[in-house]
Amino acid sequence: MSVILHTQQLGVTYHTQQGGSCPVFKALDLHINTGEIFAIIGPSGCGKTTLLQTLIGLRPPSTGKVVSTARMAMVFQKPQLLPWRTVLDNTLFGYACRAPITHAVREDAIALLSRMQLSAHLHAFPHQLSEGMKQRVNLARALLVKPAILLMDEPFSALDLIIRQQLHDDLLALWHAHPLTILLVSHALDEVAYLADRVAIFPHKPVTQFQCTDIRLNRPRRIDKATTYQWLAETERLENLMRQPRP
Repeated sequence: MSVILHTQQLGVTYHTQQGGSCPVFKALDLHINTGEIFAIIGPSGCGKTTLLQTLIGLRPPSTGKVVSTARMAMVFQKPQLLPWRTVLDNTLFGYACRAPITHAVREDAIALLSRMQLSAHLHAFPHQLSEGMKQRVNLARALLVKPAILLMDEPFSALDLIIRQQLHDDLLALWHAHPLTILLVSHALDEVAYLADRVAIFPHKPVTQFQCTDIRLNRPRRIDKATTYQWLAETERLENLMRQPRP
């Protein structure tokens, strides 16, 4: 399996107003394989979001580097939709920042929104949408630029259980239909067990070394009487790994 993204001796340090420094990563080496769903879990404040921001170029590394030539897009924790734009125009916004909107691109956006069951809401505004609908638009906006790598920063954390599970299945259907590598940050261990192929478990910062484990569930994933026990067992295993002392 080929590597699509990796970091070499990556270091990120925050500088405080008092003139001090707060290292988040030190000499971090991370490898993401093409086509996998890779998840990162760890305690709050360990640097998970900072890592995504550094990978996509929103935050420069202090030392080391990010190595990848693949196009990336990011799905944020909050949809961050522009209130004066419709669903369709919000979906087109990210692409419009890169290149002119053509008829073909508009048709691609409409088809993508149709796949996400938003055909009847193309001309609705964000205040007219449920939270689940807003997050679908957030996802569609990122997918429209046809990224090879999709970075996801706790995108389902604010949703109720039923909507969250539905979006999990929507994401997996898109992942199966189109070649895509996904890097997911999440606090929900059941979500990680359901979606991911591999999981990195970050300790408290500064992060230098981390444990990595494979998810032991077959694909395609589904929740039914035959698979619920295995899914819950994997969730419990991740919880136990989180509790183990790490360097």
